[in-house]
Amino acid sequence: MRKTRQEMIAETRAKLIAAARHTFGTVGYADSNMDEFTAEVGLTRGALYHHFGDKQGLLRAVIEEIDAEMTARLKEISGRAPTRWQGVVDEWIGYIQMALEPEIQRIMFHDAPAVLGDISQWPNTNGCVMALKESLDELKADGVLVDVDTEGAARLINGASSHAATWIASSDNPEETSITAVASFRTLLEGLRLR
Repeated sequence: MRKTRQEMIAETRAKLIAAARHTFGTVGYADSNMDEFTAEVGLTRGALYHHFGDKQGLLRAVIEEIDAEMTARLKEISGRAPTRWQGVVDEWIGYIQMALEPEIQRIMFHDAPAVLGDISQWPNTNGCVMALKESLDELKADGVLVDVDTEGAARLINGASSHAATWIASSDNPEETSITAVASFRTLLEGLRLR
């Protein structure tokens, strides 16, 4: 059966994203060569420009894919928790600990901020903050949270977790830094819980 134009476009995009993701994850954004990874999947640099505009546009597409995967994993983590509070704690600690994974570490916490700037200004960040705000609103309604502005708390938690993940990714000893970052972050979150 012949593929439709939409199917061919989706297939080309998927091939370019997969090749870029592999290259960015192993050699990094700065050292990646667009001609090499387009040739690797039998495409031209023109195909990359057509679908993504440039190398930075391709990085954005890779980030969107990884971010969607991270979000799905984090929802799974929070879904297994015995309480709503524990779900929030586990989800955000899970996010910080993902900075130990080589691909996420390099692409999301090294190259992406260097190329795209402050993570708090990325388009998807506001969605994360608002989702956390909703969770905090529910916890507050349940009487679990201290009297705090939930959007302010959500923005601060998001910022602290991003900073902790970047700290881990930049560390000479990521595993050790992760232990310290997670313990400190857990203490910060516990300060929000009503005793």
